[in-house]
Amino acid sequence: MKKINDILMTKDPFEEILMGNEAVVRAMVETGTRVIASYPGSPTPEIAAAILSIPEDRRPFYFEFSVNEKVATEVAFGAALNGNLSCAFFKSVGLNVALDSFVQLSLMTITGGMVVVVGDDPGANSSQNEQDNRNVYQMARVAVLEPASPQEAYEYYKHAAALAKKEQTVVVLRLTTHVCHARQKIRFGARSKPVPYQTGFSRANGPYIALTTMALDMKRNAIQKLRRAGQYIQQTGLNREISSQNSRGKGIITSGLTFLSILDVLEVSLYRPDILKLGAVNPLDEERVLAFLKAHDEVLVLEELDDILELRVKALAYDHGLKTKLTGKTRDEDFVGEYTPDKTREKLAAVWPDLVIPSPALPALSLAVPPRPAQMCPGCGHRSAFFAIKKALEKEDVTVADIGCHTLGYMPPYEMGEILLCMGSSAGMASGLSLFNHQKRVVAFLGDSTFFHAGLPGLINTIFNRHNITLILMENGTTAMTGHQDHAGSVIPVENLLKGLGVESILSCDTYNQSKLTELVRTSLAVKGISVVIARHPCMLKFTRQKRKQPGFVQTHVDIDQDICTQTRDCVERFGCPTFTRKPDGTVFTHPDLCIGDGSCRQTCPEKAIVFGKEAK
Repeated sequence: MKKINDILMTKDPFEEILMGNEAVVRAMVETGTRVIASYPGSPTPEIAAAILSIPEDRRPFYFEFSVNEKVATEVAFGAALNGNLSCAFFKSVGLNVALDSFVQLSLMTITGGMVVVVGDDPGANSSQNEQDNRNVYQMARVAVLEPASPQEAYEYYKHAAALAKKEQTVVVLRLTTHVCHARQKIRFGARSKPVPYQTGFSRANGPYIALTTMALDMKRNAIQKLRRAGQYIQQTGLNREISSQNSRGKGIITSGLTFLSILDVLEVSLYRPDILKLGAVNPLDEERVLAFLKAHDEVLVLEELDDILELRVKALAYDHGLKTKLTGKTRDEDFVGEYTPDKTREKLAAVWPDLVIPSPALPALSLAVPPRPAQMCPGCGHRSAFFAIKKALEKEDVTVADIGCHTLGYMPPYEMGEILLCMGSSAGMASGLSLFNHQKRVVAFLGDSTFFHAGLPGLINTIFNRHNITLILMENGTTAMTGHQDHAGSVIPVENLLKGLGVESILSCDTYNQSKLTELVRTSLAVKGISVVIARHPCMLKFTRQKRKQPGFVQTHVDIDQDICTQTRDCVERFGCPTFTRKPDGTVFTHPDLCIGDGSCRQTCPEKAIVFGKEAK
């Protein structure tokens, strides 16, 4: 079986089944991208995993995990000013973090060229919202290419790199969740020999400081570059029309994954509207769109999330006095979620009732399937932490969440973390909640990766303004939620940094020591001002994966001693490990396929009925 690193570093052209994220890495190799920076976030972390699969001595570029998306953008930008083709990649809401720097990029002469890969998330599969970043790209005046498949993800990255180098600018490759994670047999080109790293920054290529009237001239230059990008897009045929012999004067304008859903639906349609598939969503190819509108009596603009293409197409039609009937989003639900084939079928049938063959009615299920909520892994140290911390709190106390695996503390039975905005926001929100609040104690949660990513400014503000909160730092030694990437805590111990910031009350213990953690939280809550409890335990998913690779590993698990168990069910109802399952008669057993044998649950049983079972490989 071929290893992914060997596939990515193959010298000659070849075909291979890869996911969209992996295909992007091969495009990086082929284009001679020299510097890549990222902060991990779904749906893009497999890009980093594929990069890291290549041994560092064979890797044809420099790669780093930066402390956040803003820094990743700045690292890639700085390297590109030296003359290196560079790339930054991250998830949809990561663009918010990078925005201060990102919106300036189109103003600059980026001599090496720069590609920014952003994984948008229609459907909020792994994000706290499903923001449509195409709004930002219009404001920032950057060209945006949007692939519909892994093959196009590979091809479009190459186009983005070529355009970025040609215009000495930034180009965005907009991926969405299913394009990132879909697999396809892809045709790849040859790997070129890496060019030497460049160090040729010159202020003569600037200006690089947008002050007073210079900012206006730089904006004019950005507008001209975007216009030339439109010419490149026309020449390369990224926007293409799929014509039908039986369109009945109807057409569809679309982009990205929605295009594939349309094709799926039209396989069983009574006729086939023509389709204008936009591979570039910014700038809009007005000439191509106008020709398409003039050739059709009715046109549907079908796009996920916001009505960005729709409004621009309608404005274009109005400006040119066209009589084409235009339809786009007609109900609130059109702005929500992914355009899967089912949703696309529903929309097409609503617009053109004579188009889609009705689906046969599905038989009703006789068995009601219970919902399966998101939950922490078996043995997760955060579960022990929440179980212990809850004992130290009063019902009226306020708990503030942050982004990470520990966000799941909001779910029953823990119900910890009542408010959530974005990464690093917990300390700031907790500070605001603490003002003039003498009845309720305020507790904020923060993961160690998020601490370095965006948590420090809020914490520094808390220290500076002497706010009265308790911060519980959930330290598991990795960026666990997105795939166990490394972070700055491996070099800079959080406790040392907290001391350097002037935090005087710092307590810590392993979360498996539940009674001690409860005691430390009670002590910390009594401190006036900022106090920190470091609730420490390694990510058990990462830990057990590493253990299983070791020779002689033997898996253990715990059992319930039914002779001792009195069915208080604390293991199920208060601790909540998914290993425990309750039978219809009320008895509880452990599922051996889920249990990792860590034993953190044993101290939660008042009857001591949880015991280590027989060893099983």
